[in-house]
Amino acid sequence: MARYLDPKNDLPFKRIFGEHPDLLKSFLNALLPLETEQRIESLEYLPTEQLPESPARKNSIVDVRCMDSSGRQFIVEMQMFWSTAFPNRMLFNASKAYVRQLDRGEHYYLLQPVYSLAILNDVFDRQTPEFYHHFQIVNCRNTNEAIRGLEFVLVELPKFKPEKWVDRRMAVLWLRFLKEVRENSAPGDLKESEDIRKALDMCEEGAFTEAELFVYEKCWDVIYTERALLAASLAEGEAKGWAEGRSEGRAEGRAEGRAEGLAEGEAKGEAKGRTESLTSVVLNCKHDGFSLEKIQMITGLEREKIQEILCSDSEG
Repeated sequence: MARYLDPKNDLPFKRIFGEHPDLLKSFLNALLPLETEQRIESLEYLPTEQLPESPARKNSIVDVRCMDSSGRQFIVEMQMFWSTAFPNRMLFNASKAYVRQLDRGEHYYLLQPVYSLAILNDVFDRQTPEFYHHFQIVNCRNTNEAIRGLEFVLVELPKFKPEKWVDRRMAVLWLRFLKEVRENSAPGDLKESEDIRKALDMCEEGAFTEAELFVYEKCWDVIYTERALLAASLAEGEAKGWAEGRSEGRAEGRAEGRAEGLAEGEAKGEAKGRTESLTSVVLNCKHDGFSLEKIQMITGLEREKIQEILCSDSEG
């Protein structure tokens, strides 16, 4: 039985989309909001040196930058977990690509659109079931009026469900490929598509050298470390917030003579905040395919509590 590398990892993702323009073209045509007459016909890769080294970049698995035959540029990123700085970085990178199209003295009409596509292996908006987010520069009062040039698509992979996109076959197949292919398995029906079958072949463990497999594992080590640091940072921030809240609450309670209600509110707030934070970390780790043992290591929770959270999520 074939063993596969997770395609969200830096190494296989770069091999698939950073070295094979035919597969990248299929991926972009499937996921970008392009009309039939706007579909990409051919691609060439561009350097990615413009993308800055910054703290936010540590969570970014891959950046692919390319241009089609009409001069439109496309930036593709695989983001393993959410950072509040990430939208700013998307805007910065796309804007820089847009500006760099012109040399001094050239006319603005030569500018071609830039599309930024980010696949997020995390959830940033738990208030809506929508997983596909398309952003443009639009008139606030009439969103049909848009300034053309920059467009952004952000896909929350954990929230993706195939039945929501029955009319977009290749988009469903590509997102299922990224979400469902694991180190020990790959859904057989994905091989019905020639493009997905080719991408799956590139993910087979046997297609990589020992040195490449070492790099693959090191990449996961970095992700595990980042996840643990994020969890620790959240816990530290919550602790600080609770302390400040208690201090402010006590002062207000003394002034208004509501000490009893304040104590009860603090206890409930602390419990709720801590539970929501750990629940979020557990679910994100599960979506990443982490084992129960690794989730325990990251969160410090008991195995039974982790299983309780996962069962509640499945029932919901």
